[in-house]
Amino acid sequence: MTNLFWSTTDYLSQGGWIMGPLIIVSVVMWTLIVERLAEYRRLSGNALGEILTSRFESRHSGNAKLDQEILQELALCLRRSLENRLAIIGVLAAVAPLLGLLGTVLGMVETFDVISLFGTGNARAMAGGISVALITTQTGLLVAIPGMLMSNRLARISRDLKTRLDETVARMIIQVSDGLPVTARAVSEYMENAEGKK
Repeated sequence: MTNLFWSTTDYLSQGGWIMGPLIIVSVVMWTLIVERLAEYRRLSGNALGEILTSRFESRHSGNAKLDQEILQELALCLRRSLENRLAIIGVLAAVAPLLGLLGTVLGMVETFDVISLFGTGNARAMAGGISVALITTQTGLLVAIPGMLMSNRLARISRDLKTRLDETVARMIIQVSDGLPVTARAVSEYMENAEGKK
């Protein structure tokens, strides 16, 4: 365990100061990814319909037209919460390779400074700049590629949940316009039947 710590520390120090922002981007991005996955897991199954129904039950007016508007507003709030933080995750995944590229440029500048002072005969002095260039590029890609994959996966899950939300809202609007009570059980049964048909 100690060897892993020291080898990781050594690796990060070879990348120079640009490794700090790369680590921050990675930690923030993965924190948001884990939070979104947990939230989407919580909303899977009938949970989305139950949340919408419970919020509607506390706000409905008994007037069909007004209740339809309330349902649309509640659905809009839930849609926004499903899309929450996805753009930030995508931006962080896109920024990581750019930070790696910045590290590459800084490493090459360092290498050329060494060449201008000592010429090409001092390979050891040039190795530091080349090391910075390669390690930051590698780290930027190691952060970005899984981040982009997870960003796409989260967008797909969000899209599926929004489709389920739209189906639930459509069913609830039909119930409201027909004068039927909108209960969590009725919505759950409808959603289970809809899942069975797919």
